[in-house]
Amino acid sequence: MNNILKVAIRLNGVRSLLNPIKNGITSSINQQRQIARTLWYMSNSQRNGIVKEVEHTQLCSCGCSSKRASHTKAEKELVEFLTEEILAERKAQKIKTIPSELDGFKAKLNGAEIILTKSAGDENIKLSFNVNHSVDSDVEPEVNENMDKPDIGELKSKPSFKVELVRGNTTISLLCSYLNTNEQDDGYNDIFGIDEISIYEGEWNENVYSVSGEVLDTYLYDLLLNYLEEKGISNDFVEKLSKYSTTYEHSAYIGLLEGLSKFVSRK
Repeated sequence: MNNILKVAIRLNGVRSLLNPIKNGITSSINQQRQIARTLWYMSNSQRNGIVKEVEHTQLCSCGCSSKRASHTKAEKELVEFLTEEILAERKAQKIKTIPSELDGFKAKLNGAEIILTKSAGDENIKLSFNVNHSVDSDVEPEVNENMDKPDIGELKSKPSFKVELVRGNTTISLLCSYLNTNEQDDGYNDIFGIDEISIYEGEWNENVYSVSGEVLDTYLYDLLLNYLEEKGISNDFVEKLSKYSTTYEHSAYIGLLEGLSKFVSRK
């Protein structure tokens, strides 16, 4: 019987796991990696008790079973980094499973979009938002020339969101967003504001009139915030919404890393 082809590959290296921007949710980890693998390659077919050997030229030089001649240097480095990055991000996850409800609102998840709905009598309340580009630090970065990496604080998702109050065929639509610290009024603790309001019959279209929250009468603006609070959309709820969005966005980010790793290392 022919000798079986035996390939041994040892990979050594030290890589930095995290990008500096993630210092707020997980610390940088450096570790010495030394992996020794003994790989035996056989074909699945046997004829007359003889094992057919796999030609070396059909195997990737990095040790995987890819039919390509080899992965490029960039591919191998990228996959190596992504493997460690995914482990670090999973370790940093505070909540592993995305809740299906938030304070009585049922959640529907679709890619980057989240829709929360609930009914109250003859009224349906729908709150929708998108987690794309919604993550930012909750504090200003502290930069010191003696610091290797700036302390940017915890990353939070604070997406703009739309609230739709529907009765029969009529909809009141309010576009809202989180306020920055310098946007909050003295004496008020509001963490979100109304950017735009409109009311329409049937489906929304470009002909529907809307008005900016900035030009609304101040008293009317406050009454609308009180109205939203009665519907369950209070400062406390919007704070929970940010935490929910942060959890979901982090999960989506990990999914993106896993998809990228799978694509690059595709056999």
